[in-house]
Amino acid sequence: MRGVIIRVAAGFLTILALMTLGAAARAEMDGDCVYALLDEDGRLLTRRGGRIYPGDEYISADDGWYRVAHVDDAAQTATAEYLGRAEADEAALAAFAAKKENSDDKKLVAMYSTHSDESYVPDDGTYSKWKNAGIYDVGDSLKKALEKRGIDAVYSKETFLPHDADAYTRSRRTAEELLKKNPDALLDIHRDAVPAEEYETKVDGEDISKVRLFVGRNNQNAAENKAFAQQIKAEADREYPGLIKDIFIGKGNYNQELYPHALLLEFGTHEIEKEKAQEATNYIAEVLDNVLYGPGAKAEGRSASTSGAAKGIAWVIGLGLLAAAVYALASTGSLKGAWQKMGRSVSELTGGIVGRKPEKRD
Repeated sequence: MRGVIIRVAAGFLTILALMTLGAAARAEMDGDCVYALLDEDGRLLTRRGGRIYPGDEYISADDGWYRVAHVDDAAQTATAEYLGRAEADEAALAAFAAKKENSDDKKLVAMYSTHSDESYVPDDGTYSKWKNAGIYDVGDSLKKALEKRGIDAVYSKETFLPHDADAYTRSRRTAEELLKKNPDALLDIHRDAVPAEEYETKVDGEDISKVRLFVGRNNQNAAENKAFAQQIKAEADREYPGLIKDIFIGKGNYNQELYPHALLLEFGTHEIEKEKAQEATNYIAEVLDNVLYGPGAKAEGRSASTSGAAKGIAWVIGLGLLAAAVYALASTGSLKGAWQKMGRSVSELTGGIVGRKPEKRD
């Protein structure tokens, strides 16, 4: 009887685990539908290519913080309550800073694309291609843009077809392999599936695509993943307003439980020109460089070192001049004589740059 009970309990736990995994996989099924996110007054906040769940969070372009309170699956709408202005988690920021400080001199960003069929209709002719998908062109552009900034970039072109609820399970192994390289960030490159106007923007006078940052909220690294996204947004907002569309914190883990600096980036939508998404990668590369490695950190270090050396040299010269002045006064017995002697000494020390040039000697 005891053995029967144990087998029944084990079977129940197995079924429960499968149900849990199935729910997580369904949550990560992006692009199969389009939901509209509304505020409490019914105004449109954004759209998402994928289902929205109660408890999902949203950070708008102006840093408004919302949490989904109600979902109408029949109407494919969700209503979110306003929580105030989004503030970064200080503990998560401290953990991020500590990792950056303890990292070695190597700069490395690892990338892959879970939805390896995603494409851009205006250029690729379809929203989904099982070979040579448009998303790979965007990933390649980001790789090149990072490399131009002196950052090593690895972009896996493994495919994880079909585009279904198990895609993230299949891409997990690739994510784990990339992490063996100890990158500073692990990025999953995507595009959205909402109307093009949601992503069209102009940065520095150039027509490009916005970029959405997506965080999975069901993992132990969610706080640091979110802090990473908020740092990217803050830096982009300072340097290139309009580049970052928003941050969506959705149900599921999206393989982000593997790493604190894991993030999903959505470059445009299936309706937008691929070139606009590719142009956006140049700006994102600079933002990532600044967030991960600091703007001009090495240059500032060199400047500080040079400044310190210059002060040391000036201090030595000052002491030498003081000693020379005391000696000149003692040897000549008059201020005038001391001044003349000092002039000759300084001129000789500086090669004539300061004081009277030394006389040539045969």
